[in-house]
Amino acid sequence: MSKHHHRDRSWAPAPEPLPTDARVIDDHTHVASVVPFSREMNRQAIERDQPPVPVYSVDELLAQAQAVGVEGVIDVGCEYPNLGTAVQMALDHPGVVHAAIAIHPNEAVLHGHRGVPGPDGLPLSYKPYHDVSFEDALARVHRLALDHPREVVAIGETGMDLFRTGEGAKELQRQAFRDHIALAKELGLPMQIHDRDSHREVIDTLLADGSPERTVFHSYSGDAEMGRIAAEHGWYLSFSGTVSYKGNDGIRESARLVGLDHIMVETDAPYLSPMPYRGRTNAPYMIPYTLAALAEVFDLPVAEVARATRRTTRKVYGI
Repeated sequence: MSKHHHRDRSWAPAPEPLPTDARVIDDHTHVASVVPFSREMNRQAIERDQPPVPVYSVDELLAQAQAVGVEGVIDVGCEYPNLGTAVQMALDHPGVVHAAIAIHPNEAVLHGHRGVPGPDGLPLSYKPYHDVSFEDALARVHRLALDHPREVVAIGETGMDLFRTGEGAKELQRQAFRDHIALAKELGLPMQIHDRDSHREVIDTLLADGSPERTVFHSYSGDAEMGRIAAEHGWYLSFSGTVSYKGNDGIRESARLVGLDHIMVETDAPYLSPMPYRGRTNAPYMIPYTLAALAEVFDLPVAEVARATRRTTRKVYGI
């Protein structure tokens, strides 16, 4: 029997709700993507004679989050077709959903068909919208941010990813990152960073160009040395379920280094569910589990850490 067969595809149980005065905001999530992801989990479960997995709508997912004290989310649209989705979700759920938009580093080099396969070994896969040049795609980000100043609260996720994109397209990816840095500064917006296997490159670029006043590393994955650099420059770190994973001492140490007033909490749903539910579909209602892991890092009550992340999230995004 393969262990694949035994994988639990069901939803994790709802966590203990956060106290009323410690309600929080999910700093980085992809709520619309949770729906097809859970549909696929349901398909796999049925195929393997496991109990069916319910598929919830965006409205239901947001209601489940609110029921446990996650009062709002920053929904991230970082592929060309999803830019409008994030903004529309913010329009449909005023005060609850806020949008962050950008062209993801892996997407940036696919626009105009400039990609190079990376160490992950996956073949390049172009979609029809990749016929749009990167410049035109970024111009759409710019236009949406100007047209929807109340809904769009950040530029992101941008950065670099040298796991998915090969060395040959590295400088193209870096240039796309620089263009996003310039845009965030021009618009006076905070910036959310995705950096995978590229910590050095991302830091060098931020220091060379000058980071936006409010720079956030989403689903932070650096070591303590990087945590020290972040603390020195006043950058913010946002922690996903990975802060609860066994080997990630560098991530936990970085949280202590930047301190309670520079941390936020996120899901990056549908991925990166916190322990003990790693491998299941993530959604904003799972935030309290990650807060519990962060509370352990700081040796503080969950409510105190929750209140700190809420203060920081409101300050950084002006929400």
